[in-house]
Amino acid sequence: MFSVKPMKPTFKSYLPPVQSDVKKTIEPPIKKLEPKLLPGEIVVNEANFVRKCISVESSQDDLWGKLICTNFKVSFIPQDAPSKPTVAEMMKLNPIVVDRVTRSASCSVAQKFQLSHLLLGEHDIPLTCLEHVVTVNDTKGKKKVLGSNQKLKFNPTELILYCKDLRIIRFCFDEAGPESAKKVCLAIAHYSHPADLHLLFGFEYQGRRYHESKAERLNTPVRRGGLQTPIFDRRSEWDREIKRTGASEWRVCSINELYNISSSLPEYIVVPVSLADQDLKQYSIFLTGNRLPLWCWNHRNGSALVRMASVCDPVQQRKIEQRIITAITKSHPQCSEVFISDLDKCLPSIQDIQSSFVKIRQICVIDPFEESEERWLSSIENSRWLEYVRAFLKHASEMVYHLDGRNVSVILQEEEDRDLNCVVSSLVQLMVDPHYRSLVGFQGLVQKEWVMAGHRFLDRCNHLKKNDKEESPLFVLFLDGVWQMMNQYPAAFEFTEAYLTVLSDSMWIPLFSTFLFSSPKQRAQYLMDFARNKAIPQGEDPIVYFPPVWDWSQQFSAKDQTLFNNPMYVGKGAAYVLNGEVKSFRRTKKYGSAYRGASATLRNGLKGGEDPLSRRGSLGSELKAEFSPMKYVVESPSERFFREWFSRPADQQGLLLPQLTPSHMALWKLYFLRWVPEACISKGGSITAYHKLSQLVDEIEILQNHLRQYKAPTPSGTPLPSPKGPPADQRRMYFQAASPNDSPPEFLSSSFPFTPVGNLCRRSIHGTPISKFLNGARIWLSTETLANDSL
Repeated sequence: MFSVKPMKPTFKSYLPPVQSDVKKTIEPPIKKLEPKLLPGEIVVNEANFVRKCISVESSQDDLWGKLICTNFKVSFIPQDAPSKPTVAEMMKLNPIVVDRVTRSASCSVAQKFQLSHLLLGEHDIPLTCLEHVVTVNDTKGKKKVLGSNQKLKFNPTELILYCKDLRIIRFCFDEAGPESAKKVCLAIAHYSHPADLHLLFGFEYQGRRYHESKAERLNTPVRRGGLQTPIFDRRSEWDREIKRTGASEWRVCSINELYNISSSLPEYIVVPVSLADQDLKQYSIFLTGNRLPLWCWNHRNGSALVRMASVCDPVQQRKIEQRIITAITKSHPQCSEVFISDLDKCLPSIQDIQSSFVKIRQICVIDPFEESEERWLSSIENSRWLEYVRAFLKHASEMVYHLDGRNVSVILQEEEDRDLNCVVSSLVQLMVDPHYRSLVGFQGLVQKEWVMAGHRFLDRCNHLKKNDKEESPLFVLFLDGVWQMMNQYPAAFEFTEAYLTVLSDSMWIPLFSTFLFSSPKQRAQYLMDFARNKAIPQGEDPIVYFPPVWDWSQQFSAKDQTLFNNPMYVGKGAAYVLNGEVKSFRRTKKYGSAYRGASATLRNGLKGGEDPLSRRGSLGSELKAEFSPMKYVVESPSERFFREWFSRPADQQGLLLPQLTPSHMALWKLYFLRWVPEACISKGGSITAYHKLSQLVDEIEILQNHLRQYKAPTPSGTPLPSPKGPPADQRRMYFQAASPNDSPPEFLSSSFPFTPVGNLCRRSIHGTPISKFLNGARIWLSTETLANDSL
């Protein structure tokens, strides 16, 4: 028999001892802390009297509560904050207590204005989001990274969770029982390493949700893909894309139905009309993974963007490639030549990208930043992350030159056609086709070029934590490239950087089918088994019982989804003012250099009022540093193409090319620094502009609605009064013109709509290179000076 140690005090007061009696008089009794569970979610283990660390230098702001591990998440439930005291009670408290109570009250108000997740609380972390689970024993100086089914030989005094969304969260067990602390740590480590994909919580949750919402579905038909986003798992959706792009010499082929040819391709692919099914079957034998060439997009001039795997048989390589090239050539109206780009030879490998991401994550989040450090910017440069983002944007721009400037078809070739091709093909289409810069169009692009094209999300995200060597943040790199374009052309995109950040976070929520699987066949097999096990009728659309991430209503309220809307977006049919007249943008029928008719007042959609007529810091000036009349005679066609494009105002609904000189490549602060409290500038950053723009857009919509009502005819012949604007639930903007606040509220910061509460803080950074950067200093990637960069 063994004796049980007496339990330690249940709460550690952060107030001075002399004030403990006063604190008791204004604090309500401790309530039982119960987690909020989703259907199918169960509590695996828990520990009471746990302290969540907010600051590394002081514990006065730390939170006390219960740490819980479920089969879905790690959840921390803080003890309820004290109720707001009366004025008389406040007068009795010393200034320190008054300050703390006031700060607590203001924090509770701030929570109402943060992005509120319908599936996760503020202190919740999905198990799939955990990168490392580290236990620490301060007294023995021991530290251990826990995995599945491991033993812990010491009693942990701390638990540090390193998350894939760049959060670092620290819990202390100084008041918790040692056995309960050890058990909850082991449970978190074990359940964050599932042995099989079926064990991810999404399968249990969606099964319960399907049956519980059966009555609701009978009354309300379910829309495919949430926001009518095409999933590209049906022939009809490929047909619509062919018609939309005018690819008349291409057809939808069904030879891969039931995945008979390739396990990594979708059942329906688009191929040249001149290629017969029998020929395709013969060619597939010699291609890596039996992956036939995939049509991506068609230019209005007839050139096509195609991606394909490499030919695995050297003897047959030239023969197979020539037949494919001939078929693509025949699909072009002028039978133009085909340009082949081997991405394996000209872009960084997935291992290089992973190594770079680890370095920049350490620089921005993990490693403490010393006040004496003067090499923060050079450390960012040495990580090579921005260099790699720049390399992919540059290569995509060069492919745009061949498609638009040379009017030739392009084949993007990669050994397996499942990684680098996804990034480049998506960036190319984003540059040439404004449809993909709308919200629904962008989601369709991700679905087409990543999900259905067989990107290895299961391996690259390492959801099962089985093979670290296969992990690589290619999708994050793509989103960073999209953000670079948005940062340079803010009026050309319908969505915001908050949307891109939420999309990246959704990779770590295993409740949706989009980012869980490595191929369409794997997705179909798992969902078929899932439907059988959950007694779901055969023939039911998988989108109904295991939806894609594009159904945002499952994660966010309608109001919070308005944070995805870019108030500066100049979309198809959007109004703008030219010479005092209200006009509308219309998409012309041609791409490329024909897009030169936009208003000069747009200034290319660039920030800071840069002159579009003198944009030398661009891809064109990188290909050739200087342009002068003497050198035009030796100017290459590609240099001329880029120089001419950058010398004219860009059409927000036309071809867009990024500026790629190093100083134009910025660090995506909202993604990399949003959890660093010191980097969250109060009432600063883009949130200030977003707040004002949203109010202006909302006011314009209200006025337009008033005009429509005023002009409407009535039986009496008098205009209808319009005292009200659009209903509040139909407003497009998060911040509305009717808001009583004329300036950003005090609780907003540059990290809005996210919060850094509960992550490891670092020391003061004022007066250091990082503080200068956060206040607007530019980053460059090489030793060239800003003066040279402007040449």
